[in-house]
Amino acid sequence: MVESNPRVLAGRYEVGELIGRGGMAEVRIGRDNRLSRRVAVKLLRADLAQDSTFQARFRREAQSAAALNHPAIVSVYDTGEDNRELPDGTTQHVPFIVMEYVEGHTVRELLRDGAALPIDEAVEITEGVLSALEYSHHAGIVHRDIKPANVMITTAGDVKVMDFGIARAVADSAATMTQTQAVVGTAQYLSPEQARGEVVDARSDVYSTGALLFELLTGRPPFVGDSPVAVAYQHVREEPPTPSSLASDVPEELDRIVLKALAKDRTLRYQSAAEFRADLETAQRGGIVSAPAVGVIAAATTAMPTSPAGPTQVLPTPGPRQTSRTATIVPPADENEADRRGRAWIWVLSIVAILLVGGIAWAIWGQGDPDTPPSPSPSPSETVPVTVAIPDVSGMTEDEARRELTDLGLTVLAATESEASEEIEKDRVVRTNPAAQQNVEEGDEVQLVLSAGPSALEVPDIVGDSQEDALQKLKDAGFTGSPVITIVDSPEQELGRVVSIEPAGATTAPPDQSFQISVASGNVPVPDLRGLTVTEADELLAANKLRLDPSFTYTPTNDWDPDTIMSWTPSAGDGPQPQGTRITIEIAQAMPEPTPTQTPTQEPTATPTDEETLG
Repeated sequence: MVESNPRVLAGRYEVGELIGRGGMAEVRIGRDNRLSRRVAVKLLRADLAQDSTFQARFRREAQSAAALNHPAIVSVYDTGEDNRELPDGTTQHVPFIVMEYVEGHTVRELLRDGAALPIDEAVEITEGVLSALEYSHHAGIVHRDIKPANVMITTAGDVKVMDFGIARAVADSAATMTQTQAVVGTAQYLSPEQARGEVVDARSDVYSTGALLFELLTGRPPFVGDSPVAVAYQHVREEPPTPSSLASDVPEELDRIVLKALAKDRTLRYQSAAEFRADLETAQRGGIVSAPAVGVIAAATTAMPTSPAGPTQVLPTPGPRQTSRTATIVPPADENEADRRGRAWIWVLSIVAILLVGGIAWAIWGQGDPDTPPSPSPSPSETVPVTVAIPDVSGMTEDEARRELTDLGLTVLAATESEASEEIEKDRVVRTNPAAQQNVEEGDEVQLVLSAGPSALEVPDIVGDSQEDALQKLKDAGFTGSPVITIVDSPEQELGRVVSIEPAGATTAPPDQSFQISVASGNVPVPDLRGLTVTEADELLAANKLRLDPSFTYTPTNDWDPDTIMSWTPSAGDGPQPQGTRITIEIAQAMPEPTPTQTPTQEPTATPTDEETLG
């Protein structure tokens, strides 16, 4: 059933039928009435929209996503809030995002039957996703929810990545697997650090893209289980099978690339989307990829158990595997490589032996003096961590803060946070996470929190300015929201000049405020002149930026008062007219008085009298 009165958002976007629904939002087809184009409108679920913290982060991240301009990223045109009146009389604010409408289908639909895609097509789709991620990571935005349902293939065959910013907003609200259905629903593509609830960075997107490529090549995700928790456990603990063990036509180079992208330790993965994409392009050209041989990464992440039984126990032993395929260790490339590894182990064993002998000697020496209590000697496997106090970098630029923290041996995350600050200039560091003066171990990760500027700014007076100057004034004042421009017929301003702004000038508003700006069309409605005198009509037309044509037409009539206006052209029925248009009027003229008609008089005819007749 089609609604007789379709829902309209922000007085501009007409919302139509439902075309998609996710764990946190629904997507409807829409129409931008101002630009006459189809759009996709995403509305947040009502229960999430009631969280003010989530609303603020959603708006901030949506604005960040709107700044992404890349052919492989679905464009975000506008954001705002839909105000709904609930049955109890209260108003609910539901944030929405207006996006590019993409005709095509998702990768999830391509994989619905469980069949793998052709290798060239799988690689091409992955390269498109990595191209989008390379651009977004450079802009400081981590997607955090790469999965087949978020990748579109257009009717022209182009790749489009969706939901930039939304996944970031969910992650920023401290969502975990057990807290948010949206995260549980994508457990098959979670990076190990996401599954553990740790802070994520661009390398988490690399992992999720590796899981996507695995499914494109084999028809199934790298890990499957009875529940999302079971799948997440495998992401953290299990080694993935090689794609070729499930699809025999997958070449060895792609096995190596996929397993490097799926490394548990993020330092062993591709460190950027660009590096991942470069290896895929090299594999397509038949070159030598940078990914190590199958099994090397698994061996590097395998724990090395120690035992008091003897030094022979130091050698790594393969542990039990719960996956359906077992990666094989590639033998040394040559005898020199084997010799080098052998010599390395000899050095390791020698150091262990020296430490053991030293410990025994220290124990004997300590026992020689009964009054001296034995001192504990460190275990050979124990190392004393180096702690670092995080310095106060507030007020610094991002580059300055990164250099200072890096020089202390700390790892500064690529992604940053932002928050309002009245004291710290916009885009400078407000604080760090962990906080300043807190002791952490050398190499620990630190995240920078940048200033988003004041929480409220003064709205400049832009009435009378041109549209371009008005938008520049708002930008210079620090406002980042997307204004809604409405063209109105008004005599108050000339063509292209601002008639009004809401919230009004000289008031305060948050930096992400979306202003309603009315701009003059240059047209004005023609007023009703009926019955007015010429002087009254002249004044009224001048007030409406119209002019009175001095050529009057007079029409004699008894139906109107003399010297009043009977009709005018153009009239109100002709619609708004450009400012300065001349209005021709017709004026009533009194009918002339009728001239009285006289009957001609005749000379009297003399009638002879009787006497005259008789005489």
